[in-house]
Amino acid sequence: MQVVPLSDITADMVDLVGGKAAGLGELIRHGERVPPGFCVTTDALTGDLPTADITEAYRRLGGGPVAVRSSATAEDLPDASFAGQQDTLLDITGDADLLAAVDACRASLHSPRATAYRDAHHIDHDTARMAVVVQRMVAPTVSGVLFTANPLTGNRTQMMVDAAPGPGTAVVDGATTVDHYLLDGPDHPDTGCLTPARLAELHALGHRLQHHFGSPQDVEWAYDQDGTLWVLQSRPITTLFPPPPPTDKPEPRVYLEFGHVQGMLQPVTPMGMSSLKAVIAAMLAALGVRVEIVDIGGRLYGDLTDLARDPATRKRLVKLMAVDFGPRAQAVMRHVLADPRFAPQPRHTRRARTAGGPTARTAARAATGVLRALARPDAARERMVDAIDRMRRTSAAPTTLTTPADRLRFVRDLDTTDSPDEIIWPIMAGMLAAALPPYLLKGIAAPDEIQTVLGGMPHNVTIEMDLALWRLAQHATDHRRLLLDTPPADLATRYRQGTLPDIGLAGFLDTYGHRGVAEVDLGVPRWDEDPTPVFAMLANYLRLTDPDQAPDRRFTRAAATAEATLTDLATRARRRPVRGRIAVFLLRRARALAGLREAGKFAGLYRLREMRRQLLLIGADLTDAKLLDRADDIKFLTLDEVHDAVHVGTDHRDTVAARAATHRRELRRRTVPVALLSDGTDLETVLPAVPTAEGALRGVGAAPGRVTGPARVVHDPATARVEPGDVIVAATTDPGWTPLFLTAAALVTETGAVMAHGPTVAREYGIPAVICVPDATRAITDGQLVTVDGAAGTVTALPPGATAS
Repeated sequence: MQVVPLSDITADMVDLVGGKAAGLGELIRHGERVPPGFCVTTDALTGDLPTADITEAYRRLGGGPVAVRSSATAEDLPDASFAGQQDTLLDITGDADLLAAVDACRASLHSPRATAYRDAHHIDHDTARMAVVVQRMVAPTVSGVLFTANPLTGNRTQMMVDAAPGPGTAVVDGATTVDHYLLDGPDHPDTGCLTPARLAELHALGHRLQHHFGSPQDVEWAYDQDGTLWVLQSRPITTLFPPPPPTDKPEPRVYLEFGHVQGMLQPVTPMGMSSLKAVIAAMLAALGVRVEIVDIGGRLYGDLTDLARDPATRKRLVKLMAVDFGPRAQAVMRHVLADPRFAPQPRHTRRARTAGGPTARTAARAATGVLRALARPDAARERMVDAIDRMRRTSAAPTTLTTPADRLRFVRDLDTTDSPDEIIWPIMAGMLAAALPPYLLKGIAAPDEIQTVLGGMPHNVTIEMDLALWRLAQHATDHRRLLLDTPPADLATRYRQGTLPDIGLAGFLDTYGHRGVAEVDLGVPRWDEDPTPVFAMLANYLRLTDPDQAPDRRFTRAAATAEATLTDLATRARRRPVRGRIAVFLLRRARALAGLREAGKFAGLYRLREMRRQLLLIGADLTDAKLLDRADDIKFLTLDEVHDAVHVGTDHRDTVAARAATHRRELRRRTVPVALLSDGTDLETVLPAVPTAEGALRGVGAAPGRVTGPARVVHDPATARVEPGDVIVAATTDPGWTPLFLTAAALVTETGAVMAHGPTVAREYGIPAVICVPDATRAITDGQLVTVDGAAGTVTALPPGATAS
C-alpha cells in the first residue's frame, strides 16, 4: 500500500504508516473528531514518489489547503516523541506544492536534528522509516496543547492547557504569549481565550484519551469558527517519571527514593529488585522500622506515609535522614510534615505502635552492640573481620549442585538479609560517633573542620580496594602504552583469553572481583566477570605523573591533617568540659570505627555474587531448552518466574523482551525524583526555589577544600577518562566509582548524603566535594572550568580565559 485513508489505519500499522498516522487512525476509530486525510506510507517513500496516487487522494479530500506532517516509524513512541524534530508544513495548496511538501517531509528523516535525536535515544538509523500525513487544514479561532497530567510536577490528577487565539503553531513554537490553565477539579476559570465550558470539554477529552491509550497524553487541539473541537494529535508524554503502583491504603502517600543511598540511580533489574527489597526491609527492621519497599520506574522507593503520620516517629524523621538520605530528602520531608494531609493521626493498632520505633529487645541489642564497639574498637574490628570471612566461606555453593532445580533451591535458601551483630553494631557505632560531634561542638568547630577530622580514615575496605588498584597500576608501568592505547573492552577480552601480559590483575580480582558498579543489583556483572571497568580505571591512574598527587600520598596527607585538626579541636573543646570531652572521645572513636561503614555491604556482596553465578548457570540451561534467548536474560525474571521455567517449562521470552525494552528506556533517564506522592507528584518541583549567587550552583558541602579545574561529566565510570586535576560531575556515585577519585581534584553530585560513599571517599583523599547540586550534569558542560568550594557548598563556572588552581 502506498496511500491509505486515515480512517483505515489501525494501531498495529506503525511500520507502514509511522507513529503519528497510527495515532490519528486510532483517534478516528475511537470516535474522536479528527481532520480527514490520508497517509503516504513508508512503502511509497522508499523510491520515487507515487505522484498520481497522492494527487488522486488529494482530489478525493476535496483539494484546498492541507497540513503535511512527518510520521516516522520511531515517532510518538512511549519514550521518544520526536516533537519538532521532523518537518510539518501548513496551508499547502495545489498538486505541485503538495508533492514538494511530501518530499520535504520525507527528507527531514535525515535532518541533523532528527539524526541527533535518534542518537540520543539510541534508535538505530537503519530501522527508522518515514511516512507522511496529509490532512485538511482547520482554520482555528483558538488552539493549543492539552497535557492530561501535569508535565512540570508529574501530578496525574491535574491537567494543563496552553492556549492562544489562532493556529496552534504559535503555542507549540513559543512565538506568542499563551493563556495557561491548570485543570484540577470540576471548577474552571473564566479568563483568557477559553471559556469554562470549553475548558470542561477539553478536560473531558483528556479523560477519554488517557483512558483509551492507557497513559498520560500530549494532545494538540483546535476550535474552528463554528466552535467545533478538533483533535489534531495525541501522543504519550515521554518525560514523566512512572507513578507509584496502585494501593488500597489511604491516600495520599509519600515515597522516598532509597537507591541513591547505595549510589544507584539507574534502574534495578527485576531479579535484583526482589533481593534488594528484602535486604532494605531487613536493614530497617533491625532498627525497628517497618517500611514497605516498592518498585517505581525500576527504582527502590520506601513508603514513609505511616511514619510521617505517626505522632512519635514524625518528630525524628528529618533527623533520621541526615546521615544516609541527605539534605534533599530532608527538605522534601519537612514539606510533607507541614502538609495537613499528613497530619499526625492517633495510633489504633498494634502495627502502628511498633512500626515507628525499635522493640525493647532490638533497642537493647543495639545499645549493647554500639557501646561495646565504642568501648573496645580494636576488638570490634577483629570480630567484624572474622564475621566477614565467615560470610565469604558460607556463601560458596557446594559442588553437589548439578541441576537447575538444585541451583534454584540453593539461591532461595541463601539468605541475603542476614547481617551478624558483629557487623551491624560497629558500623552503627562509627556512624553515631561521626554524626554527634557537630552538635556537641557547635560554636567551637566549623562543619568543615569536623569533615577534615573524618578524612584519611583507616579500615575502609573501599579505600583499601582503590589503593590496591593504584599499586597494581604502579606495577604495570612496563606495559603503560599497551594499557593506555588499547580500548578497555579489548584489554578485558585479551585478559579472558590469556593473551595479556601478567600485571597482577588476577590477585586483585581474587580479593575484589565480587564488586562492580551498581553491585547490589543481582542483574549487573561483577568485575571478575567483566574487568573492562578495571582497565579503564587503570588507564586513568597511569595518566597521573605528579608523584606528589599519588593517591597513597594524598591519603597519608589527609590522615595527618585529620589528626592535627583533631588535636587542635581537643584543645579548644576544653572550653566546654563535659560536651567537649564527649565530642573529642566520639571523634577518636569515629576515626577508629567510621571507616567500617563499607564492610557490611562488602560482606553481603559475596552472597550476591554466588547467587548470580548460579542464576546464570540456570539461565544457560533455560537457553538450551529454548525458554530464554540468552543466559543473562534471567535478570529480567523474578525467582518465582524462574521456578515456573525450571519446573513447568514456562517460556518467558516475550516477558523478557518487554522488560528489557522498559529497562533500556529507564537507563536513559538522567534524573530520578527523590520523593513522590501517590498521585505522581515529584515533591522537589513544588518546593520554593533556593536563591543562589549569580553563576553559582548551590549544593551541600560534604568534604572541605576549594579547587578549580575542568569539569568531567561522567555517566558511566566504565568508559570515563578522568585526567589528573579534573572535577568529576555525576548524578551519583557508588563504591564502583571511587577508583576515579584517586586522580580527581573534586567531586560534584546531584544526590547523596554527607556520610554516603562518594563524600566519604572524597574526604579520605582530601578532595573537596559538593553534593545535592540540582541538575549538575546538565547545568555543567564537559570541560567547563569550575570552582568547587566544599565548605560553602557551591560550584561556580569560571569565565573563558580563567585558569585552574
